[in-house]
Amino acid sequence: MNLYPIESGNFKLDGGAMFGVVPKSLWQKTNPADSNNMIDIAARCLLIEDGNRLILVDTGMGNKQNDKFFGYYYLWGNHTIDKSLKQYGYHRDDITDVFMTHLHFDHCGGSVQWNKDRTGYEPAFKNAKFWSNQAHWEWATQPNKREKASFLKENILPMEESGQLNFTSLPEIDLLKNSELGFDIFFANGHTDKQMIPMINYKGKTICFMADLLPTAGHLPIPFVMGYDTRPLLTLDEKEKFLNLAADNNYYLFLEHDAHNEIITVKHTEKGVRLNNVFTCNDIFNYNT
Repeated sequence: MNLYPIESGNFKLDGGAMFGVVPKSLWQKTNPADSNNMIDIAARCLLIEDGNRLILVDTGMGNKQNDKFFGYYYLWGNHTIDKSLKQYGYHRDDITDVFMTHLHFDHCGGSVQWNKDRTGYEPAFKNAKFWSNQAHWEWATQPNKREKASFLKENILPMEESGQLNFTSLPEIDLLKNSELGFDIFFANGHTDKQMIPMINYKGKTICFMADLLPTAGHLPIPFVMGYDTRPLLTLDEKEKFLNLAADNNYYLFLEHDAHNEIITVKHTEKGVRLNNVFTCNDIFNYNT
């Protein structure tokens, strides 16, 4: 098995929204804001090369929305999925599976693109199976008013219309062992219903793709919960449970949204679970480009 980070494009989000009720005087120590109160955000996806499967976890925003839409998110840098794949010798047509942790636009927008004459949409990975789960799919396609702006039909419905959509099994409890894609999945419901956190066994290490359960290293304190979460009190419990497991078992936490910290480990302290070590992806995955 080989793992590669796939940078799909950086953006910015309001720091207050990213940290909810936590005062700026606290969160700006780890996530400094600009003059518009915006903080740096990554959309760092993960490519899993496992035998004859090439699995891409999340796909970023994509590029099919208009300038007004992207103007809200202050895009920066020059990362794209295509550039990142090419860096490791791959093309999007090589992808066999696209696994979406959840269907908010910044996690799945790159899964769908305009067709050639821009009259409609088509899957951006023509040879891939797209993976969600039945409960989250229903949540996203019949959205509540709070999340409606994050579940964009053009990002979601073309996957089903193409016949490429597949659903993972749902666990009886919060952990699905050895899913259809070959890794364990932790299901979390605080941010959105049935968000999926992949837990990948890689050369004796457990690599956890944290998605929006832990957006950045600055969110490690348990009360530091995003204003975007639909059930923040549930996020508190889920995050505490997962971070305790991570500290107990030395999990390596792959941070999708932290623009400055790629992978971290955590440890128990008197103040709770806190940062232990910071790694680059190359430190852990040992890839050569």
